[in-house]
Amino acid sequence: MAKKKRELTPAAVVTGAGQGIGRGIVLALTSEGFDVAGIDILFEPRNRKKGLIEVKEKVEELGRRFLPIAGDVARLEDHDRMLDEAVEEFGRIDVLVNNAGVAPAKRADILETAPESYDRLLSINARGPFFLTQNAAKRMAGQKPRRDGIRPSIVFITSISAAVSSTSRVEYCVSKAALSMTATVFADALAARGIGVYEVRPGIIATDMTAAVKDKYDRLIAGGLVPQGRWGLPEDIGRAVAALVRGDFAFSTGAVIEVSGGMNIRRL
Repeated sequence: MAKKKRELTPAAVVTGAGQGIGRGIVLALTSEGFDVAGIDILFEPRNRKKGLIEVKEKVEELGRRFLPIAGDVARLEDHDRMLDEAVEEFGRIDVLVNNAGVAPAKRADILETAPESYDRLLSINARGPFFLTQNAAKRMAGQKPRRDGIRPSIVFITSISAAVSSTSRVEYCVSKAALSMTATVFADALAARGIGVYEVRPGIIATDMTAAVKDKYDRLIAGGLVPQGRWGLPEDIGRAVAALVRGDFAFSTGAVIEVSGGMNIRRL
């Protein structure tokens, strides 16, 4: 009697995987039994202390596989190559996490916002993820359903800035608001194809991106800005993503999960 063919391990693609929130998401998915293809614009094979190679070694310590992929989500011409590499390595794509994003190189008053900064943030934070999702969703829709209960899903990492104004970085707010609506329309369009789509909105998270404003937010958090009284951590976001992709919210496509320590609470 011929042996049954073993089902492939579930595989995820995570953009911006080399550090910060992306790293936290990768490690959370690894703990859930996923192999992961991690994409990042920075790929330094000799750097084992920080970046994709450090993440790869950490994942392998946990007994899973990690494929580091150099790529820029803003470059649409990179998308086929990046996803092809993931499929070649793992056989399929079960999850896409759109995490890669940037802040303005320099904060400026809204009346001084430069077109170059606006275009850069919209290209990386909104346009790139839209077309990467379009590409990945076509592949997911053509795959055979898994027998282990894991269904294809896509997660967009946006920000509380999708709905909260910051007049010194308006282009960031606009890009995250655009990404939030991108999550909504893909959730609507892909529901009938069996692909769940979710949005995770981080609050103030301790990463390299926020290191430059640490003192400011230390004071604000101490003053009560965050009801739960602390900085968020990359692993807080990772746990939320893991819950979504393992199916804990299988009947909630289009859901927005805010991970902000209670900043979503309207208070007097």
